[in-house]
Amino acid sequence: MFEGFTRETSDFLWELSFHNERPWFQEHREQYRKVLHEPFHALAEDTAAIMRRDYPFAEFDLHVSRIYRDARRLFGRGPYKDHLWFTLFNGANRHTEGPMFWFEISAVSFGYGLGFFDITPSEMEAFRKRVDANPARFERLAADAMKMRGFHVTGPEYKRQIKDMGPVINPWYNRKRFGLEHTKDFDPALLGPELTGTLCRAYRRLMPLYDYLYECYCAAREDPRDE
Repeated sequence: MFEGFTRETSDFLWELSFHNERPWFQEHREQYRKVLHEPFHALAEDTAAIMRRDYPFAEFDLHVSRIYRDARRLFGRGPYKDHLWFTLFNGANRHTEGPMFWFEISAVSFGYGLGFFDITPSEMEAFRKRVDANPARFERLAADAMKMRGFHVTGPEYKRQIKDMGPVINPWYNRKRFGLEHTKDFDPALLGPELTGTLCRAYRRLMPLYDYLYECYCAAREDPRDE
């Protein structure tokens, strides 16, 4: 059961960013296990269990990032990540595909939300077609999501606007990919045992939007042009 992160979690990640090498990590492996690995996995598993219970039809699977970087993609960086994340996604897909709920923690901040990060051009096209067919439906979903305090839309925007869909839809419609996130400074008072409930309340509020985006994803997968 998740019991919270502590200031030691932040301290460990700070130190790791400055000593990102195998000898230091091996020396501090027990600290890593106690202040980061165990609480992080507990939070991920507790959150996944609640969401699976509440939304069995969504078939949520859980992906938890590893502390080790892919040795093929170090690009001069150390072998360890200085931030960790987990995602909840439909288990019929790979963990990089389709919309997903996520949580991430680093030495200085933590964040969570709903993302559609590896979206393909055909999936964005399916999204825009669905919005075009019924703008009012997506506008209601987007407006409700944006009422959530501290959340904002992220993702690279096109230099030129594709179409003016109004102030509520435009921040989603005119991006190459998008996500909705809430980010705060690392604060043990916000990262205690109640964090599981905080995440689940946010994910529940975003479920209608998740369902909409998953419809778009499935529509793109069924398009014969993708075969």
